[in-house]
Amino acid sequence: MNLVFFLLIAAATLVAALAELNGGHDAMENLSNAALKAAEGAVPLALGLIGVMALFLGLMKVAEEAGLVRATARLLAPLMRRLFPQVPAAHPAMGAMIMNVAANLLGLGNAATPFGIRAMEHLERLNRHKGFASDAQALFLALNTASVTILPTSVIALRAATGSTNPSAVIAPTLAATLISAVVAVLAARLLAPLFPLPAPAIDANDDTAANDNDEESGEPLPPPPPWAPWLALAFLVAIIPVMAFQGAALGHWIVPALLVGLLGYGLIRQVRIYECFVDGAREGFSIAVRIIPYLVAILVAIAMLRQSGALDLILGPLARFTAPWGIPAEALTMAGMRSLSGSGSFGLLASYMNDPAIGPDSPSGILLGTIYGSSETTFYVIAVYFGAVGIRRMRHALAAGLIADVAGLLAAVAACALLIS
Repeated sequence: MNLVFFLLIAAATLVAALAELNGGHDAMENLSNAALKAAEGAVPLALGLIGVMALFLGLMKVAEEAGLVRATARLLAPLMRRLFPQVPAAHPAMGAMIMNVAANLLGLGNAATPFGIRAMEHLERLNRHKGFASDAQALFLALNTASVTILPTSVIALRAATGSTNPSAVIAPTLAATLISAVVAVLAARLLAPLFPLPAPAIDANDDTAANDNDEESGEPLPPPPPWAPWLALAFLVAIIPVMAFQGAALGHWIVPALLVGLLGYGLIRQVRIYECFVDGAREGFSIAVRIIPYLVAILVAIAMLRQSGALDLILGPLARFTAPWGIPAEALTMAGMRSLSGSGSFGLLASYMNDPAIGPDSPSGILLGTIYGSSETTFYVIAVYFGAVGIRRMRHALAAGLIADVAGLLAAVAACALLIS
């Protein structure tokens, strides 16, 4: 991350300096203002996450105490064991990762972040190389950048707000694109891991990290689920896809209330003291939000400088001339590049495209742009938040795997829209 951080800032400064020397008035002043404004904005952004983190970490705590996380982990244990062989099957990290995947599946980006941070914390307790991303952490982050999505809630809402006659038209291509990018993310993380070897772990007699596989947190081995359970879960997943495709815009607003009632009600049935348990889990939201502020400052300043200097346009402009004949217009490249860098920036860009009479929400380009947004993630932001929350400084192959998944998501979105949208 050290080299990436430097290159982003150095490239932005060089482009702005050249613009200033070639008559571009106030280029360096605007660059300085963008950097300072981004640094100031990192703190409100982190503080704004406190409420959301507190809400969903509280729900996560209730789900853990009620045994729901363990039951879900048991259902998906065969798949998760293959993806994460380094993590004990009954470890809390499994449940947290599953909750994160489920939140992404339903397009609940704000809910996915607290679950993802909780998963990273549990994975860090299994990590024998403090400060270095483990293979499991790198793979989990890559899966987050490729997050399989059934219901791209924010895109559907924006399309409805801009007058789309079919706001849910992006559901099918988004699901197809994210399935492909998820497979690519797994393959990239697995193939790149040997190229970034971990150092020998330091031996510390007082460090019990190496014993985590056998401690009480790892739990007893999960019994296999009933043979019919995975098939029932698969049938439910297949059945919900057409429902979301036709009623996604209306059902999207029901997800969070249903999640609240469902998790708290399940905890109540299992005789969990849900109020005290919720408060105990929510208390961690504040400390996590404060802990990630320095990492947010670093990445947001670098991204703001890159955007303000015009360096991003210099990179994507020539590339767009090459990709246009292949069905990837300049707007798609710009959206994909911005999406990897900034969530708010890419959403604002998508909104401007949806409101542009030349594009609009229901044109092939409009549907493609919505699919690209819904089938990718803010890779740099996710790295800053997830790794920053647990003090990871050496990300190894995590960024490369995430960016490869982003490229795969872009290509898959183009192919899916060409095949599924007439």
